[in-house]
Amino acid sequence: MRSLVITLLSGAAALSLTACDVEQTEEGDLPEVNVEGGNLPEFDVDTADVEVQTEEKTIEVPTLDVEEPDAGAAGR
Repeated sequence: MRSLVITLLSGAAALSLTACDVEQTEEGDLPEVNVEGGNLPEFDVDTADVEVQTEEKTIEVPTLDVEEPDAGAAGR
């Protein structure tokens, strides 16, 4: 019941918003702003030391034997 009421109210709100006509009657402009001086903040950051190394390893990969089905077995 609650979801039905919410659905009906949101549908009515959407319909009312599409029924209005908006026309711009005056151009807008931004105010003039003068900015002088100022100072950016400074930071002292101590980062972690990261060492990147490579190591060569040999990995044994298992082999697979795949047996294809007989041509006559495909129709079974």
